[in-house]
Amino acid sequence: MLGPTAHVDTFCRDNLPAEDDQPVYLLDGFRYPDHLNAAVELTDAMVAKGFGDHVALIGNGRQRTYKELTDWTNRIANALVEDYKVKPGNRVLIRSANNPAKVACWLAATKIGAVVVNTMPMLREKELTQTVDKAEIEFALCDTRMMDEMMSCANRSRYLKTVIGFDGTANHDAELDRAALSKSVKYEAVKTGRDDVALLGFTSGSTGVPKATMHFHRDLLIIADAYAKEVLSVTPEDVFVGSPPLAFTFGLGGLAIFPLRFGATAVLLENASPPNLIEIIQKHRATICFTAPTAYRAMLRAMEAGADLSSLRCAVSAGETLPAPVFEEWVKKTGKPILDGIGGTEMLHIYISNRFGEAKAACTGRPLTGYEARVVDDEMNEVPRGTPGHLAVRGPVGCRYMADDRQKKFVRDGWNLPGDTFVQDEDGYFHFAARSDDMIVSSGYNIAGPEVEAALLSHPAVLECGVIGVPDEDRGHIVEAHVVLAPGYEASPVMVKELQDHVKNTVAPYKYPRSVKFIAALPKTESGKVQRFRLKAGA
Repeated sequence: MLGPTAHVDTFCRDNLPAEDDQPVYLLDGFRYPDHLNAAVELTDAMVAKGFGDHVALIGNGRQRTYKELTDWTNRIANALVEDYKVKPGNRVLIRSANNPAKVACWLAATKIGAVVVNTMPMLREKELTQTVDKAEIEFALCDTRMMDEMMSCANRSRYLKTVIGFDGTANHDAELDRAALSKSVKYEAVKTGRDDVALLGFTSGSTGVPKATMHFHRDLLIIADAYAKEVLSVTPEDVFVGSPPLAFTFGLGGLAIFPLRFGATAVLLENASPPNLIEIIQKHRATICFTAPTAYRAMLRAMEAGADLSSLRCAVSAGETLPAPVFEEWVKKTGKPILDGIGGTEMLHIYISNRFGEAKAACTGRPLTGYEARVVDDEMNEVPRGTPGHLAVRGPVGCRYMADDRQKKFVRDGWNLPGDTFVQDEDGYFHFAARSDDMIVSSGYNIAGPEVEAALLSHPAVLECGVIGVPDEDRGHIVEAHVVLAPGYEASPVMVKELQDHVKNTVAPYKYPRSVKFIAALPKTESGKVQRFRLKAGA
């Protein structure tokens, strides 16, 4: 039963899944007051607890204390309400790379009771428009360096009316910054309900059609009070770094919510390449790192060249399963733990994880306290230990797709079904086996094959195509396109590059096929369905 709401715009609550279609929520140990504003808990409340002078965020050559972050977000909140008339429940899209300004905008919008949609800076007009139209977004806050695609989206969408530029650098010289400058540092935050939607996390899923996952104010705190507290044992002395975009809930948790919840410090990088990560770990003596196995491989090679990563007390790996050789080499070279875990946009963050002192290679670990997990068959019956099956999980958070029939597939009998095949061993530990669908996971990014196929098919040279993921030592998997060329076009290295560039310009660049193979015909069933398993088998 939902608690009180402060939303004037009731779009999100109106589009929650029916109560019977939602999972069971295990809330014992995660009780919060009826009225709760997650952004207040991460800023004003931290100042009240005595963390005002402690450094909260570092990025783009500046650092901000908790008091400075609180004042900054309150000024922006006042501007959004007074100058732009944003109301509680309105959806606000934020487009920016990882930097303190993006965090400040997210917190400010959350304070005023808006529902935030964080987006990756690599998204193109088409993808932005899909997001805007699905969530009926009227307002967007955009780093002025990334305005082109955003304005194209605004011109195309019938919903997006107001695009407000902010300065993602340390200069604070853009429309929103100037509006906020004259505002008070005091702001009485909207008394949102703990069950008010605070965040829409978009995930493409295996079909490429975007789904919006709906997360409450209480959920934003639960993931910190569960994983960050129990597994990471975060203290105010910790310094967080990492590569996942804040638009991913993995990144928002690991690089914003977790450090701010416990008075720690987050160092944000707009370009979090492995060399840049290594540099800031050394410079800021970072203690906790969030990134994918691909980056940890690069870090290990850098250590051989003399890099000093001794300040790290914990490396968190997620986004794709952690290969045993990387785990073993990391522990051998650093003497420090590397913790694999599994989470997801639907569940907001990690729900099964290794712990200090019991982490094992090729093992995802055990459910967090407050969560339950099991391995089941197609009828939801638990299978014997050691037998592969579908992972089912439930806990204090769970899947709520916004107005989407796929809710019934993800949630069954009160359990969340993330779409992963797992094995549970005799000691209760969970081991990842495979994705249960055709999602391609490359360097921690989820890439839907059908979406890449659609981009390729929009090129005149492509008659037909099939996209699969193939194993890759550095990236886990890469996107491979099998292309049937239209008459009049010839296979060549030039054509490969032309198709790759076309995909990069049509959808987010990381989705492009790193391998392109030209074939005479696609393997198909009698009904005309492409047999991707034959492409994977090299047929």
